[in-house]
Amino acid sequence: MEQTVQTLIAVDNHWALLAVLFAATAAAIWLEQKYKWASKISGAIITLVIALVLVNLNVIPDSAPVFDDIVWGYAVPLAIPLLLLQTNIRKIWKETGRFLLIFMIGAAGTVAGTVLATFLLGGAVKGLPGAAAMMTGSYIGGGVNFTAIADAFHVDGSLISATTVADNLNMALYFLVLLGIAGSAFFRNRYSHPHIDEVASKGKGDTETLAKQYWTRKDVSLKDIAADLAYAAVIVFLSRLIGNFFAGLIPKDNWFTQMLNTFFGSQYVWITNFSVIFATFFHKQADEMHGAQELGTWLIYLFFFVIGVPASIGVLIRNAPILLLFCMIIVLVNMAFCFLGGKLLKFDLEDIILASNANIGGPTTAAGMAISQGWAKLIGPCMLVGTFGYVIGTWLGILVGSLLGA
Repeated sequence: MEQTVQTLIAVDNHWALLAVLFAATAAAIWLEQKYKWASKISGAIITLVIALVLVNLNVIPDSAPVFDDIVWGYAVPLAIPLLLLQTNIRKIWKETGRFLLIFMIGAAGTVAGTVLATFLLGGAVKGLPGAAAMMTGSYIGGGVNFTAIADAFHVDGSLISATTVADNLNMALYFLVLLGIAGSAFFRNRYSHPHIDEVASKGKGDTETLAKQYWTRKDVSLKDIAADLAYAAVIVFLSRLIGNFFAGLIPKDNWFTQMLNTFFGSQYVWITNFSVIFATFFHKQADEMHGAQELGTWLIYLFFFVIGVPASIGVLIRNAPILLLFCMIIVLVNMAFCFLGGKLLKFDLEDIILASNANIGGPTTAAGMAISQGWAKLIGPCMLVGTFGYVIGTWLGILVGSLLGA
């Protein structure tokens, strides 16, 4: 995108733009961990808003090599394998039991909801199939999948920003609804709820302190950082190599081969595949690579700043309400699948609530809800199935996006 407006920091002033990018990310993370109001908004949204303000005040350009080439081209792909180091499929299968089943029912609901929402609102927002692909990945996995799919389909930056704002507002409402359901006599009379009963009889105990410990200092050495980044770079290199091979091999003669070309030609599908293989079959080595989650999360925060850069306030105001409705439809269908499927298969109310949360919000929000409610026995399964969502989210997001013509 050609820069047409004069800005305080020029498009080719790379070091100044890097300084702003890193400072904004650091400020957002600090605020998120320091203040409750910032934690509720989330550091990701704070990062995006900082970028949005700076662009609309003409402090930074709406496009620059630092943003388009460095962050999109390198930071985003490197973040994915780092964040997938905990996706040991055998461990997830062994330790989650039936909880994985209700999670998969919710994932099916996300796919169905996305297709329905796109069918109903497809003409209202230009490029909606791209947003559908992103939200499929995000509402099965999380931000890591949203990021990967946005890049895979080259979704317009303004649409990404508007979708992110709508998604976060929708998530705030959704979490309030889930908490309301947990305390609702209507739902308690229709579902078993042993964990709620246990909390009522014993109290929440000290599980709440786990939330504050999530991003505490950890044992990370120079060797860990070197190993993490070397591992991520090798995974991305091999994935790009194989993705380009299949992209050149598979023809695009019809919709089916076009879909196969998009799927197998995506570097992110192969990044996911290789990351899962490593985390599953070399889990001892993966467990020893400290600091990968922190590095990967920081890289994702850089991404959130960059998706705020091309955002126009006018575009946000125009598209965000429609996209909010779009996200609400997906969530409502996900919840319908979870609660109806959970009722038929005799799942506990807590399992259903947290499985839906693990779909829509990801492992950390599901675990956070379990912590806040005192459902200590469900914290581990939440993290495991939510992490599994990271694995299948990119696959399904790219598949849905291909089918919808993103």
